Amino acid sequence: MSENTKKNLPLYAVIFAVIAKLYFLLTHHIQEDAFITWRVAQNLLDYGVIGFNGDTKISASTTHLYVFVSYFFNLIFGKENFIEPLLILNTVLFTIGTLFLSHLLLKNPWQKAIFIFIFGLLPPSIKISILGMEYGILFFLEMALLYYGFKKEKKWALIVFPVLILFTRIDTIIFLGIIFLVDAFWNKKIRWNYIVGGILAVFTSLAFNWFYFGEIVNNTIIAKKLAYDRLYTLSQDFEYFRLNYGNFWGMLKLPGDFNPVTIVIALFELLCFIYLVRQKENRNFFLWIIFLFAWTKQIIFLSQKSLFDWYYWVPQILLFVPVLIFVIEQKVKRNWWLSALVIFYILPMLLFQTVHSIATGNGEWNYRRSIGLFLDVYEKDKTQWILLEPAGYIPYFSGLRTIDEVGLVDQQIQEEIKKDKPHYWLNTVKKRKPKYMLSYNNLFEGKDGDYYKTHYKLLKEFRIKDHLKSDNKILEKIYKLKPSGTDYNLYEKIKD
Repeated sequence: MSENTKKNLPLYAVIFAVIAKLYFLLTHHIQEDAFITWRVAQNLLDYGVIGFNGDTKISASTTHLYVFVSYFFNLIFGKENFIEPLLILNTVLFTIGTLFLSHLLLKNPWQKAIFIFIFGLLPPSIKISILGMEYGILFFLEMALLYYGFKKEKKWALIVFPVLILFTRIDTIIFLGIIFLVDAFWNKKIRWNYIVGGILAVFTSLAFNWFYFGEIVNNTIIAKKLAYDRLYTLSQDFEYFRLNYGNFWGMLKLPGDFNPVTIVIALFELLCFIYLVRQKENRNFFLWIIFLFAWTKQIIFLSQKSLFDWYYWVPQILLFVPVLIFVIEQKVKRNWWLSALVIFYILPMLLFQTVHSIATGNGEWNYRRSIGLFLDVYEKDKTQWILLEPAGYIPYFSGLRTIDEVGLVDQQIQEEIKKDKPHYWLNTVKKRKPKYMLSYNNLFEGKDGDYYKTHYKLLKEFRIKDHLKSDNKILEKIYKLKPSGTDYNLYEKIKD
């Protein structure tokens, strides 16, 4: 093999890693929240306003940068064709981010190539790539900051990338803060260019929120805290942590309160990290950054009862980095170690993610999307309102104005939550009189049933069991093995 070919092996690995993940696009496994962002982007396209319901401004999406990226993809490819190109962009950017990470931690081109390909097949890597969220772009920006700003020591990178990172997600202040602390401790000096970049990042994000939306932080953060906030005792906090940590530290969710797979993986990750940092190499600076960031973010988010899967994707794969390096750099029986990792972990995880994506794609794309498509045909007046939860697939494909029960896309419902949280749904219905309601429950039963019977009729029942069939027997078995979706009842307001 020529020296030039050997040097380009990591680039070839990027190409193969991207191609290897593209078949997941066929599963249509796209995260619900992606459609919130895409509707905001289309609202900007149609009304010239960053919002969800016409000309009303609201930061309904957690990410500003990704809204603008989605806006340009809608503009270029059209509303009917932008999704696949955008998902491919996410996949490419994430994989390039993996290339930067390999440059930070490895020297041998062969080792970099193996790292890039295997790292890209981990379940969180697949989800970051193809579920439509902003994490592909975010991972690229974070690794670009480390590579260009702290390895190549490019001053421009220390200023530009923090601004873009924080404008993508406000919670990345954790990542930027960990870098600052490790850098100051490691190098015994302050990088003033990075300080300037951090100040500009905070100013840009907060100023954009204030001058455009009239708020300091995104509405999504305020809405979730208001809707999900509960008071816990210290013992309840510990119990909550014990019951939930297992499904977020690892990459495999299992039913029940105890997840032994996660414990084994976490211990092995810790041992591999200790083994690597004891070698006193320059890369330890970057290992400490990703290790401390991953642990810090998981602890903060889990302690705040934030259990949405996507918060944990990046920490999960970063914690697994020491394991990959440990195996790839083995000098004795390296092929045995690598084969064992692939056969007993990577391939089973890949199989698990394939089954999970097929089943979830059916529940989301084939089932939940069908509710939106039904409403799109049934209701031609797109100024009519629907009250529901969640606010992704169904509002996107129905085109209706939306009140979501959390308040992500409609701030008025937050006032009802503040005034009378136990009855905010009923109070919202009485005050706003939405033409449609979509509920998990039978609203005609219970203490408020008489009101709903008087003012609404049951329009249609949607049942997940009706979407578990397929002409392909393998797909049907997967659908029934892991049904993904919730039964819904759709109600329509009775004309006065």
